[in-house]
Amino acid sequence: MEHSKGLKKYGNCILTFIVVALNIAVMGICFDFYYDLNDDTMMKDIMSGVYSGMPDGHNMQTLYPLGALIALCYRLCGAIPWYGLFLCLCQFGCFYLIGVRLCAMADSAYIPVRGGGVSGGQSCAAGKKAMGGRMILLLLLTLFLWGVCLPHFVSIQYTVSCAIMSATAIFWFYTTPKDITAQQFVVSNLPSVILVIVAYQLRTEMLLLTFPFICLAGLYRMVEEKELFARETLCKYGAVLGMILVGMFLSSAADYAAYSEAEWKDFRDFFDARTTVYDFYPELVTGEMYSSALTELGVTSEQQALLNINNYNFGLDDAIDTSMLMRMADYASHTLGQAKDWAAIFKGAVSFYIYRTFHGQDAPYNIIVLWAYIAVAAAGFILCHKNKADDAQMAGRRIVQRYAFAWQLVLLAAVRSAIWMFILMRGRDPVRITHSLYLVEAALLLAILIRMLCSCRMDMKRDGVMRGMGILLVLLMAGSAADSISQVRDDQTRREWTNTGWYEIDAYCREHTENFYFEDVYSTVSFSQKIFGGTDNGYANYDIMGGWMCKSPLYKDKLSRYHIISAKEALLGDDNVYLIISDTEALDRGFGWLIDFYESQGVGVTVEETDKIGEYYSVYKIREK
Repeated sequence: MEHSKGLKKYGNCILTFIVVALNIAVMGICFDFYYDLNDDTMMKDIMSGVYSGMPDGHNMQTLYPLGALIALCYRLCGAIPWYGLFLCLCQFGCFYLIGVRLCAMADSAYIPVRGGGVSGGQSCAAGKKAMGGRMILLLLLTLFLWGVCLPHFVSIQYTVSCAIMSATAIFWFYTTPKDITAQQFVVSNLPSVILVIVAYQLRTEMLLLTFPFICLAGLYRMVEEKELFARETLCKYGAVLGMILVGMFLSSAADYAAYSEAEWKDFRDFFDARTTVYDFYPELVTGEMYSSALTELGVTSEQQALLNINNYNFGLDDAIDTSMLMRMADYASHTLGQAKDWAAIFKGAVSFYIYRTFHGQDAPYNIIVLWAYIAVAAAGFILCHKNKADDAQMAGRRIVQRYAFAWQLVLLAAVRSAIWMFILMRGRDPVRITHSLYLVEAALLLAILIRMLCSCRMDMKRDGVMRGMGILLVLLMAGSAADSISQVRDDQTRREWTNTGWYEIDAYCREHTENFYFEDVYSTVSFSQKIFGGTDNGYANYDIMGGWMCKSPLYKDKLSRYHIISAKEALLGDDNVYLIISDTEALDRGFGWLIDFYESQGVGVTVEETDKIGEYYSVYKIREK
């Protein structure tokens, strides 16, 4: 008996592992794995030691415990792409966990309980049906991967990785088997607890944005209990929630301690102020509209040119510091923020929210979510109709539980609407956030649907509606798989062409280790990296003159290796410090912003081209007239 259970358990694990491994192998053959944005590349550079010369966990994006752990791995063996492996492990590991749970649910739906008078032939037939159910569910999961998630599994971004872990935690928790003890319930949900805590450390803001869905999953499962406020019920759910909250608190406490030094505290204030200005009030640093207001705040016209969102080379000026950015952020929040017509913004956000929910802008994510809402509603009404004869004998609470799907869908729609309005009214809705929200919502809906179907032991012979919904889902995912593959191919072609310049710059700088190179931000910010591209993790003797690590303690450590204290002084006074800028940016923006800045410091300069890098980039030396 025990041997049979263990074999079944590990059989599901082995089967799912084979399916996951095959998907990884096919993806690896067809595509390269990339860090999606330069944010992930910068984080990798910091933790691997490329940025400052020594692996460090202070990457400003993940919480320090996770960053320090990855940095430690790089210290032990810098040749292994630990950060990329970690992100891949998180995403494909989640794929694996969901597959294992689906197989277990297929078993529970098909295989009859022993001791119920079931013959050996019936048991064998049920086992074959269970295997068929496993294969169907794993096939659907594979179609979901290729038809919906493929771009995010090939071009990996830590925000989306966080959401995938949050979605998996929800699915794993909600599909926990019923009728188990409190201790078994808590042990069974340790994967969910770990996933939420790691996701919180990876991308705190994204995890908090998805946390209402996690709470809904807990609420929905809790109301299914026979006694809602029984001690065992409270222990089960309180222990899981308590472990999550304690883990989040300890993670934040360790992060706070790691950034408690005065220099890091100051830089965090600088970082937060910069985020406020550029992410939520970009109009302040765009064009001439607020030039006079910035001048009153003590920001000169030359500094405004450096801070302009189309320039962003603010690292050139040492006077652009925390105090200046905080004045700008306060002005933006209290003046620009209060001047906004929030009623009009709300009205516009509602219209935009409704439009994108039912139109193709977010396809296939919004389509899958809409399908899931309809499928849950259809399954709920079908099951209620099947058991209608029993309602007269049911207690009121059991009736409420049977019709729970209705209020659950309404509550979920209300919560997701509130979250969407929050991001739309703030004007922060990039696909890495919107797709993440769709994935988490879909995970909860699909978990509800699958448990509803399993509760009727897959007896759907007379339920053509659900069969039709299943066929529709397969057609949707199969159709979108072709689009996803085409999208990824086009994206990888673009990346390879764009990255050609970065490879040339990186090779050029590493060939001239005696020099240090400052890069124009918009000449190099669009580059990305292959995760498994054999990138050199040695110290890089170049850096952009702006960005979210500029002016940080690590930035100062990086420059100190070349005895550089000030970018403006080194570019002018040091013979081995140069500027790299693309020919396109040099033609479009010229060097007036640079010359004007030095003139504001009382120094006349010329910008002299000294070398070419590939076909599109040049190296310049700034010299005093």
